[in-house]
Amino acid sequence: MVNPILMVEDDKKIARIVKVYLEDAGYNVLHCEKGRDAIETASRERPILVILDLMLPDMSGEEVLQEMKDIGDFPVILLTAKSAPEERVAGFALGADDYIVKPFNPREMVYRVKAVLRRAQKTEVPDAPVISFNKGFLIVDAHRYEVKKKGVSVNLTPTEFKVFSTLAAAPQKVFTREDLIEKAFGYAFEGYDRSIDVHIKNIRQKIEDDPRNPTYILTVYKVGYKFIGERDA
Repeated sequence: MVNPILMVEDDKKIARIVKVYLEDAGYNVLHCEKGRDAIETASRERPILVILDLMLPDMSGEEVLQEMKDIGDFPVILLTAKSAPEERVAGFALGADDYIVKPFNPREMVYRVKAVLRRAQKTEVPDAPVISFNKGFLIVDAHRYEVKKKGVSVNLTPTEFKVFSTLAAAPQKVFTREDLIEKAFGYAFEGYDRSIDVHIKNIRQKIEDDPRNPTYILTVYKVGYKFIGERDA
């Protein structure tokens, strides 16, 4: 059996509706009402994706998300009533792959799940060579969804990898935030374009020697970002 989607939601009515829609779409769904139970279930079942409510009865969703990221690299969609821009940004900063605000359309939930899973599925990455930059300082392997810095694997989330690989595939090309949102999320993301800024900040923390003075991903004022690594022959 294919590994399940894990839904962490203490509202039984919402959980039941989401479960029905996802199962109708062909997914196996497990449901937990508490954060600690969800962490134990994720450790045991290794879900393909987690849908996580931020307001849980025993611990905060943010704490659960941090522990989930230590368990595996499966994508996480935050499901919450918190809709303020700074709360969205905080969710992405913690490593979330998408952010859905209640109330929501369950059909849209299924669409977003499919989009996130497409990004995370390594087998669906198009054929591409392993690309090396700056005499092997950075290596991008699209088949493995892997980036290496000085020979050491860099732990990018699926969304971070998509953003970074999009930039690295076209050195010197300037991408707007809207361009990167479309490439990374696979649809017209209705959220908040500053989420891309958060992903870029996280990527810089992982690949740059000095994230405050980046030498690979540069900000183009009032436009977006560009990658300036030199591709090895």
